[in-house]
Amino acid sequence: MYKNTCIDGCMVSNKNVCVGKVIGQGRRGLCRAAAVSTSDINSDSLSNNIDDCGNDDGSAGHNEGTMGVLLLNLGGPEKLEDVQPFLYNLFADPDIIRLPPSVRFIQPVIASLISMLRSPKSKEGYESIGGGSPLRQITEEQADALKDSLIEKGFKAKTYVAMRYWNPFTEDAVAEIKEDGITSLVVLPLYPQFSVSTSGSSLSLLERLLKEDTYLSTNVKHVVIPSWYQRPGYVAAMADLIEGELNKEETFKDKKSVEIFFSAHGVPQSYVDEGDPYKEEMEACVQLIMEELKQRGVKNSHTLAYQSRVGPVEWLKPYTDDSIRYLAQKGVKSLLAVPISFVSEHIETLEEIDMEYRELAEEEGIKNWGRVPALNTNKKFIDDLADAVIEALPYIAPVRSFSSSAGSDSLVPLGEVDALLETYDRDRKELPPPVWMWRWGWTRSAEMWNGRIAMISIITILLIEAVTGKGVLANLFSLY
Repeated sequence: MYKNTCIDGCMVSNKNVCVGKVIGQGRRGLCRAAAVSTSDINSDSLSNNIDDCGNDDGSAGHNEGTMGVLLLNLGGPEKLEDVQPFLYNLFADPDIIRLPPSVRFIQPVIASLISMLRSPKSKEGYESIGGGSPLRQITEEQADALKDSLIEKGFKAKTYVAMRYWNPFTEDAVAEIKEDGITSLVVLPLYPQFSVSTSGSSLSLLERLLKEDTYLSTNVKHVVIPSWYQRPGYVAAMADLIEGELNKEETFKDKKSVEIFFSAHGVPQSYVDEGDPYKEEMEACVQLIMEELKQRGVKNSHTLAYQSRVGPVEWLKPYTDDSIRYLAQKGVKSLLAVPISFVSEHIETLEEIDMEYRELAEEEGIKNWGRVPALNTNKKFIDDLADAVIEALPYIAPVRSFSSSAGSDSLVPLGEVDALLETYDRDRKELPPPVWMWRWGWTRSAEMWNGRIAMISIITILLIEAVTGKGVLANLFSLY
């Protein structure tokens, strides 16, 4: 579905970029493009192009010649009191729990119930890692490091952080971009692999914000880098970290016997069945990293598994916990965990992997446990992201005439937000919800929803009694 596809006629590969931008009306404009290497792009050749993207009155805005880079991430509660409202924001997102249109009005109720029920356990997890998520601090450090890298490469830039479910929210970042007068924007999700539940959700919100604001829709030209798992700097940085952990003799006496265990965040299997490229990109990413390691003489066996599943539906398999048990039964004694879909330390690495999965591995008989740190502000990684931004800049430059275009190795090509989402799902179909709705008969689904309806009824009765001070059931029986 995604291979050899393009945005408005523009083709890109992991080494070449398309020069040009969408012209014409709407999403289906024409693009005249040619393949160029990163070395062909420089700040002088692009500065005039960025300046041209000024206001309707011909001015260049407050930051003439300065590009904006918007980093998208999930967000996380910074203190324990934030946990329940953060979870509410997460489960109120229709890209996380997709309900049929006929019952979508109950999503706030479902989000409230799930966040209320899950918050005690989640608070325990955040308390175990210091009382809150470090994701905001690390993401802001990444933004600063990226800005410095771009400046070192000769590009004027301002970076912005937009979290989907907690501060600083996407709305806040977009308001700051508008206030700063940025007219050329590169949107960079901090998810190496694309999924509708991560990058897709953030981009859907960004699309709405851009369309609703007249100034933004008229003056801000942008391009999205939806996934970048195949970039050589990212792959090399991951290989560096893995190799570094394998060489720690205090952890692994015999590094050749260590199982390299990639643990990725899971998504519902139904999403992949409907065309989400996440699984395919994840497998390709792991393969690239293992090929890089092999070229360095590291020939260990490896496993890819998926963690963080929620609810009774099937998620991507194999599951991380099941895979740890299986490897232990096979006699694996040394395991190096690699958090592959995470570029920052947060609850899934610091608590779920470092505590829960390590404890499980030791219980199952794995003697030697190691964990590769997240990339955070790794210089090779940040410099590669800066190169990705630079390579994307011609997409928002004025149209220039070229005669050829490059082939595409990317499953999800670069493009503007609305065109990208159209490429992902041209019909904007409803994906199956990760929590299945009602099925008639004596089924697990029916039992689940009977229980939920009963819970809602009980909570409603208790709320009414608390507000009125009268017993609802007693009043009902007194009518007869």
